[in-house]
Amino acid sequence: MSHNVKVCDIGDDVKEALKKFRFRKSETNAALILKVDREKQLIRIEDLIEDVSLDDLRETHLPSHQPRFVVYCYRMEHADGRVSFPMCFIFITPRDSQMELQIMYAGTKLALQKEADLTRVYEVRELDELTEEWLQEKLSK
Repeated sequence: MSHNVKVCDIGDDVKEALKKFRFRKSETNAALILKVDREKQLIRIEDLIEDVSLDDLRETHLPSHQPRFVVYCYRMEHADGRVSFPMCFIFITPRDSQMELQIMYAGTKLALQKEADLTRVYEVRELDELTEEWLQEKLSK
């Protein structure tokens, strides 16, 4: 018997940050990293990074053994010369992270995805998968 349990609350600060991020007017890649505060059962903003590649994000800003939510705005150049900025919701849940944390993230994912109002939702089990090629392949489908 599974229910859509919202394990963590989404505070007004996070809701406001998601809204601002969605409507920002930048011409570069950017990431809003969100994490679970286990004690308070609350989603927290970990970082907002402008002009960041997926490689830099993976290598410098994301822990390899803890789950994270990333809202990523990607500058995508199309074959016909157009440029678009698709926004993605990426759920990173490493296999070796603590089971309790995995459950808290999984239980909160849907509510956060709805709050962010994003339809491009991807899950990554290992940080090594998070590459520009991977994202381009996902976005081209």
